[in-house]
Amino acid sequence: MTEVRIADNLPDWVKDHVQRYLASDGADGHYWDASLGGGEGMIATLLLTTTGRKSGKPLILPLIYGRAGDGYCVIASKGGAPAHPAWFLNLEADPEVEVQVGADKFRARARVAEGDEREALWQQMVDIYAPYTKYQQATDRRIPVVVLDPI
Repeated sequence: MTEVRIADNLPDWVKDHVQRYLASDGADGHYWDASLGGGEGMIATLLLTTTGRKSGKPLILPLIYGRAGDGYCVIASKGGAPAHPAWFLNLEADPEVEVQVGADKFRARARVAEGDEREALWQQMVDIYAPYTKYQQATDRRIPVVVLDPI
């Protein structure tokens, strides 16, 4: 993926977060002030780059993450909205993604965690960012837990 763009529909504070993360190679932006989203403290974020399922262009956004074996996990919550976030739909269409965690950049294959793995990762992520519980209560869909396995 070459010319990566930040989605136009993201709030300005999210765009700023991504720009600072990229400009500093993760030194500024790796940690996010969770009070902006209803959580507490400074929480680690990664940058996920997916390929737009309609545009075919790479799109980048920051997500709170946890560890999942040798990889990472993220939550496709969209704040409890009734529909999955666009980035999740993008990785369903093309699961090969690019990830940046701090200064570490790598390619990964995304997959949805199921069963016991999903339950353990969901609890881990709720422990990191408690509002996920409210997000799940706000929607009828089962919020996906996505594992990013390095390739």
